[in-house]
Formats: sequence, structure tokens, C-alpha cells
Amino acid sequence: MKKINTITSLGLVIAMFAILAGPFAQIAYAAAITSASDTLSSQKVSTLANHDIQFTSPTGVASGQTIIITFPSDFSIAAAMDFTDMDVLDDAVNATLAATPSGATWGAVRTSATVITLTNGTTAVAAASVIRIKIGTNAVNQSTGVRQITNTTTNGSKVIAISGTFTDTGNITVNILADDQVAVTATVDQSLTFTINDVAVGFGSLSASAACFASPTPACSASEIEAHTLIVGTNASNGYTMTVQGATLTAGAFTITAIGGTNTASSVGTEQFGLRMTATGGSGTVTAPYAAAGFAYAGTASTASQVTSATGASANTTYSVRYLANIGSATEAGSYSGTLTYVTTANF
Repeated sequence: MKKINTITSLGLVIAMFAILAGPFAQIAYAAAITSASDTLSSQKVSTLANHDIQFTSPTGVASGQTIIITFPSDFSIAAAMDFTDMDVLDDAVNATLAATPSGATWGAVRTSATVITLTNGTTAVAAASVIRIKIGTNAVNQSTGVRQITNTTTNGSKVIAISGTFTDTGNITVNILADDQVAVTATVDQSLTFTINDVAVGFGSLSASAACFASPTPACSASEIEAHTLIVGTNASNGYTMTVQGATLTAGAFTITAIGGTNTASSVGTEQFGLRMTATGGSGTVTAPYAAAGFAYAGTASTASQVTSATGASANTTYSVRYLANIGSATEAGSYSGTLTYVTTANF
């Protein structure tokens, strides 16, 4: 009798286990998505924004399964939003989208003002794949999106839910701000820079049998040489002009004739005083007659002559200045000198 009871009890236990195990064996537990994020183009309340949602799906997405994105109730998805405003990427590879799934094409629809539903086609997404969903004008794969999602009317943390028949679930928290923009101000003052690297140049002894070019030494150079440089830069919208003014080389009542306003080549044995310039950098240019290979000098003690200019704001332009002096056999002896005044005027 005792043996019969033991067997009966064991049978009851086995029967109960079978009854209990059957239903539990059919339950599929959802896996939690990982590395989940949503980058918004704006986090300001009541503002249209793009969404860039990314997460890793531990289980993957089988053929025909859905991914449902549910936004909090105070978000608003544009009524006309459709698949043309979305991109879906599987491990960085864009999927083809349409209103309904077909073959390998996914379906992408706005289910309501707060829900977007994506339905996989026939190509399964492998487990541990990174799924990326772009919504708004940042969707550019098949076409450039034109519709966006309006942020909530209240600020604070908001939870976006990821669910669907693909069995993975999870939440993504975003934060909406009263204002996400910082007004930054600055003032740029008017600016004009003007420097002369050497204010004492000269020719040394002149000869009627050879041309002489001024040098920084000062001493006569038989070949053309840079005497000094002028550097000009400005943020003036209308640029600048530079002039030179001053008498030609003078010794008491005697002078060495200035070349004048026509660009002229060196002529040994003929009285000549003149200058020319070249320009590098910026947008400044040398003004005629000082821009050609010859020399000129149209300034006087009382009259300024324009030598350079720029028509708009310009980075620094470096002007290389070269001076020529020739004398004739009858040029009066003496110690000649001259003072040239350079003036740069910005045109704001």
C-alpha cells in the first residue's frame, strides 16, 4: 500500500510539472536594446527638429517584423510625413523604403501624431546589428526629407519608446529645453594697419655714366634693388588709397628733375628721379604710373600723387618700393636730399 502511494504521488508531481512547463516553455522574453540614442537637430520647445535614432538590436529583425517608435504625447509628427522623410540603416547600409513592405523593401509610415511604424521586408536583420533611423530633413538616401517632428510644448526629460514585433524593446530619453540657443555677440572695430620698414634710404654718390638705385644702406646700387617696404591692410569695406607727397631731390636752389606722371625707363646721363612699386599679398594694387617696369614721380612739395589702392577690405599687402636717380654731366654738385611723405587713407 505504501509503495502504491509513492508511485501515485510521483505521478501527480510529473503531471503537475508537465502542466506547468507547457505554457512557460512557449513564452519569449523581449531583449533590451543597447547603445540607444536620439540626436535632435534642435532641443527647443515647440520647434521643428530632425531625429537621428540609433540602437543595437540584440535579437535582430526577422522578415515581416515591425519596429515601432512611440514619442511622448506632446510631440507632434507632421501629418504628411512618409517614407520620403526617413532613412533606415542596418549596420550603416541604407534600406530601400516605401509606404508598404515588398520584397527587400521596408515599409515606413506615420501611424499617428506620435507613432512611426517600420516594417521589415524579406531581408532579415542579424542579431547585434546597429539600427539607425533618420527622421526629417536629415534623411537623404532616396530623397531629401522635407517634414520634421515638432518638439514638445514643455521642457524637461522626455522618453521615446522602442517596441514592435521584432521583440526587442527599450527607451531613449531626450531633454527638451526652453531655449537651446545662446546669443553670442562681438564687435569688430574698424582697422587700418600701415607700416614702413625703413625710413632712411639713399643713393650715395651719383654718376652721369651709370644709373643709381637707392638702397637701405644708403648707398648707390648699380642694379635695381628694393629700398624699403610699405605694408597696408584694412577691413574698410571700400578699401584704401595711399599717396606720396614731397619735392624731388634738392640741394639748396638745385634739383634733380622728377620724371613726372609717365612711366619712363632709366636714361643714363639724363636727370631723373622716380620710383616704382610691386605688390604681393592681399588685394592691394599699385597705381599707374608706378606699376610698370619704368619709373615715375608726379608728387611735389604741395601735391600728393596716388601710388596704391584697394577697392575693398584687404589682408596685408606688401609694397616693395624702388627708387631711381640719374644725373647729367652738368648737374650741379651738392648734397641732395628729399622727404617723401606716404599717407594711407581707409575708406570705411
